Amino acid sequence: MARFSAQTPSGEVVQQLETLVRTAIFKPASHLVGFLLQQAAERIDRSYHPKPGEHFKGRQLLDVQCLFGSFAIERDYYYNPRLKRGHFPADAALGLEIAYTPALARLMCLEGADESGFDKAERHLAETGGIHVSARQIQRVVQRVGSSAQAWQEREGPIGSTVAPVLYVSGDGTGIPMRKEVLAGRRGKQPDGSAKTAQVYLGCVFTQHGCDPEGHPIRDHESTTYVSSLESIDQFGPILRREALRRGMGVAEQVVLLIDGAAGLERMGRDCFKDAIQIVDFFHAMEHAGTVLDALIGKDHPDYKARLRRWAKRLLRDGVRGLIDQSRRESRGRPSEVAVDSALGYFVNNVERMLYGTFRRKGYFIGSGVVEAGCKTVIGARCKQSGMRWSEPGAENILALRCVHSSRRTSEFWKHRLNLHSARNDSLALAA
Repeated sequence: MARFSAQTPSGEVVQQLETLVRTAIFKPASHLVGFLLQQAAERIDRSYHPKPGEHFKGRQLLDVQCLFGSFAIERDYYYNPRLKRGHFPADAALGLEIAYTPALARLMCLEGADESGFDKAERHLAETGGIHVSARQIQRVVQRVGSSAQAWQEREGPIGSTVAPVLYVSGDGTGIPMRKEVLAGRRGKQPDGSAKTAQVYLGCVFTQHGCDPEGHPIRDHESTTYVSSLESIDQFGPILRREALRRGMGVAEQVVLLIDGAAGLERMGRDCFKDAIQIVDFFHAMEHAGTVLDALIGKDHPDYKARLRRWAKRLLRDGVRGLIDQSRRESRGRPSEVAVDSALGYFVNNVERMLYGTFRRKGYFIGSGVVEAGCKTVIGARCKQSGMRWSEPGAENILALRCVHSSRRTSEFWKHRLNLHSARNDSLALAA
């Protein structure tokens, strides 16, 4: 029992009182949860019908941890010698993750995916909730659940609907640091041709109902959802398309694809979003405009910045064709002609995607800032910390959970996860 005196700091008194109250509440609560789960486990075991090939091996004890503490439950165990696989019907029906209740596992995944590291997640759980779970255990649960989250965001259907007049789809890629064995044989940008990072793709879908009084488009509040993948662009495109279909792409009045003009994303747009209006991000267009002017007059030229501003104004007035023609005439017969023509290739390939004046008059976004910000917040904030080196499953699973959380679909995913667990007890599929 804590003892207080007049000399005890008031803050310490409050802290100790809170600890006493939490202990007084949590211990009985954990006993109650344990009692109820034991009763539920016994009912499940009594009603379970073993699948063909399963043999009853007796009852086994499991120490379970919940939000309020730990308790032990006893449940039946079955083993299939042909498949070399064991099964606890009660664990599946209760949705236990290793030895953690669904509520605690959900919280561990939230902290493990959102914090900058598993050690920080361990400290956060201990400090804020008095929940003591090691960083290693948090990592185990995150990887176990994350693989299911990745499969969930790649799933087919259901086809959704939307009342928004404009639905936007955007995708981008960024590099994350990987382990040496993952990068072996990959070509990269290092001086020796090796790679330090692997490409991960992030896609987002959001909607727009209108513009502000000045005519600038407004993204609908909390309308953005994300998907991620470490697969190639050819495999990522269908994943993003399925997400767009779930969001109502099939019934939207207009679909707009925002990309940065990269060849892979252009191919994705052609293969997966052929009926969408495609827009190349204006910021990337201006970056390439700088490349053209650098080849034409050099960055140190006194007119470089002024001419770059004129490029911006003309691009915003649908002047991309005129800029291409003017640059070619100016470089003709000069040593820089080949370099200028090469730099202009970006604009030549994207003329129809750079009619920014037309897009603005229609009230569309002309920048891919939403997915660019997502690359920083969803991917960079967790996977690009100092000293990190990821395995492919490690990165993919944690990013899948981050996409689920950022898309505000946590409850929807965990309901799906619990249904998957319960389905392991169903013998109808085998009987069919």
